Amino acid sequence: MAHEDDARQAVPHTPGMPTDGDGVTRRRPLRERHVEETVEVAVPVRTAYNQWTQFKSFPRFSTVVRGVEQIRPAVTTWTIGYGPLRHRFAVEIVEQDPDAYLAWRGLEQNPSHQGEVEFRPTESGGTAITVRMLLEPRGAARILTRSSRAVRLTARLVRGELTNFKRFIEGLGQEGGAWRGTIRNGRVQHDRPEPPRSRVAQWPVG
Repeated sequence: MAHEDDARQAVPHTPGMPTDGDGVTRRRPLRERHVEETVEVAVPVRTAYNQWTQFKSFPRFSTVVRGVEQIRPAVTTWTIGYGPLRHRFAVEIVEQDPDAYLAWRGLEQNPSHQGEVEFRPTESGGTAITVRMLLEPRGAARILTRSSRAVRLTARLVRGELTNFKRFIEGLGQEGGAWRGTIRNGRVQHDRPEPPRSRVAQWPVG
């Protein structure tokens, strides 16, 4: 399993791995996983990706997500639960490529997790969405993760949520919004660097 620091470092180019414009390959966070589920949706990749990134819309189709709050461009807080039970935790987007890929990690300590979503075009003009998750619990919770039953339950939940998203986006036919930014190592990338700013208002820099 890759350490968190490893996932944030660039590595030499390897054939078949995605690269940035400067030829530097980004190491994706999941080398191993507990859960992998895929669903095909009958909308183009751009539409599927745009809707997926509208995190606040998840409660509209999810059976477990009760609310999503945007804290920073790369950090959201999720509330999930069944019935009266609720669990709130923060998630950081560590990598994001429009129309292709999104990777996240949980910021909570117990349990901890990370995951990724890939978007690929299908021959029919639709989109194959693949979700992978790696559970990294701490303390006594490790016992649950080692249980095949716990993994099966998680896989079933992910599969159900993907099916719900499929029905939701196919019913809409088009996205309800979009965020087209790119994130590297938890930081939003800007097309042009911001000019230096003076510490004194209205004073020129130079």
